[in-house]
Amino acid sequence: MYRTTYDSSFNRIYLSSDGQYLTGLWFEGSRDEVKHGKNFIDQELPIFEQTKKWLDIYFSGKEPSFLPTYRLEHVTPFRQLVMDQLFQIPFGKVVTYRDIAENIAKIKGLDKMSAQAVGGAIGWNPICIVIPCHRVVGSNGSLTGYSGGMANKIKLLENEGHDVSKFLVPKKGSAL
Repeated sequence: MYRTTYDSSFNRIYLSSDGQYLTGLWFEGSRDEVKHGKNFIDQELPIFEQTKKWLDIYFSGKEPSFLPTYRLEHVTPFRQLVMDQLFQIPFGKVVTYRDIAENIAKIKGLDKMSAQAVGGAIGWNPICIVIPCHRVVGSNGSLTGYSGGMANKIKLLENEGHDVSKFLVPKKGSAL
């Protein structure tokens, strides 16, 4: 496995590859680091150049017109279904875990689907930003559940033009 780094305006990002495909993308110091292991060869590869170009466009506040060539390892059919739903979220928009659960229930012909199961599959996502799990918010519209770190989620949403103060829902008994 190979690895390189990308320095965004607010945090260092690691990219991993099997030599041909992008297989991981995560923030330095995030909980996601444990998903990716430690035994990497630091090397520049064409897939890293492609992904860095994508990230440059993304961090300039624009939606890239292409996706880096990626491969998901150890993906179950349910996880794949959830990842497919993430790709349906347009740049600059957010959806809730419940929205995704309801869409999957419709696809599978079920009466309902667990938003928590959807959250678990989203938390598994090994390629953050490119697979836009940061665009998912809690059922009440609050910021929640980002293994890349809440500060990073806020910066990503701001990069896409969101006023994140509308996602900050005060807890009962507290003022914001």
